[in-house]
Amino acid sequence: MMLSPSEVSAVTSAVSPHAEQFARSGLQPLKLSGRTLLPIVQGGMGVGVSAHRLAGTVAQQGGVGTISSVDLRRHHPDLMERTRGLRGDEAKHQINAANVEALQREIAAAKEISGGRGMLAVNVMRAVSAYAEHVKTALQAGIDAIVVGAGLPLDLPELAREHPKAALIPILSDARGVQLIVRKWERKQRAPDAVVLEHPGWAAGHLGAAKVEDTSDPRFDFERVVPETLEVLHKAGLDGQVPVIVAGGLRTHEDIRRMQALGASAVQFGTSFAVTEECDADDAFKHVLAEARDEDLVEFTSVAGLPARAVRTPWLQKYLSLIDRTQAVAHAKSRCAKSFDCLAQCGLRDGLIGWGQFCIDHQLAAALKGDLKTGLFFRGRGALPFGNQIRSVRALFDYLLTPVAA
Repeated sequence: MMLSPSEVSAVTSAVSPHAEQFARSGLQPLKLSGRTLLPIVQGGMGVGVSAHRLAGTVAQQGGVGTISSVDLRRHHPDLMERTRGLRGDEAKHQINAANVEALQREIAAAKEISGGRGMLAVNVMRAVSAYAEHVKTALQAGIDAIVVGAGLPLDLPELAREHPKAALIPILSDARGVQLIVRKWERKQRAPDAVVLEHPGWAAGHLGAAKVEDTSDPRFDFERVVPETLEVLHKAGLDGQVPVIVAGGLRTHEDIRRMQALGASAVQFGTSFAVTEECDADDAFKHVLAEARDEDLVEFTSVAGLPARAVRTPWLQKYLSLIDRTQAVAHAKSRCAKSFDCLAQCGLRDGLIGWGQFCIDHQLAAALKGDLKTGLFFRGRGALPFGNQIRSVRALFDYLLTPVAA
């Protein structure tokens, strides 16, 4: 369907790098919090994988670019030096302060790159101990949107009460979760500005299912969950007011068209952006993801108590081979080995049986640097747009906006 002249004008002013291409694409724009955007959302990826360079470039192209708030000091040598060698409560205080400063720096740098185009978001995991502080810091820094996954953000409206113009976007996996958020937020005189529906059977990183065996449950299938979610929104009197963004295993222009035909407004892409030139991770990290196939991926229970999906690297293979042994000796520790307490509940620190027994911050930080021997490399299922090639964000936008020739 071609855009109307008024819609073309709106897209041209908002997303000029791709306006003419988008007008011919047959896609509909994402209308979110008064903005007209391309229907392309970049997912938040930590530790440090999606920081200012990736998020800013995606926004500059007219999409939604997302900074992950987790341990961003990793991108700032001065902040890493400031927190090196500390122990105890002082270490925790200094690390948290360094990460707040890093988040402020990253938002400012992303804004400079975006040049006022598109939309900039910060993704904050509900499971992290500094969740509330990161939300407030991002809002005070003028971020356009807050995206929250890895737990239900029932308190997000209160945290954002002084910032009514910021978009609040929960990540969920089924219509029941959407219904719960809508009902709870309604009591706080707030509705979600959009919802992300992430399919745990396809997505990367932490997955929105109770356990690994549940990730393939049919209730998560987009053909079912999108109509069910639209019905929840309809019954709540929110028809046309809350865009639905789908995520997980979607890679092509045709995927976007198919999802929009179901009633979704946009598609979120994670791994596809993680292997772009502008991604903030080391090039070796990108090659690990780009060269991995579906048979190289494995699902397991994270230290956050959630199912997760990652590349079966040497470290992960060894960890999984010893899982019975580590579970047998799991016990509560007197303190976090890194003096960080990055998670509100940690399987390793708290000795939680059935939860992961490793330091997730250490393993993800190793992956950020491309350390194949010790890194944890989250990746979603499905072939990537450019195979094992590392291409630019601009090239990915061009690919996603271009219909396959008949």
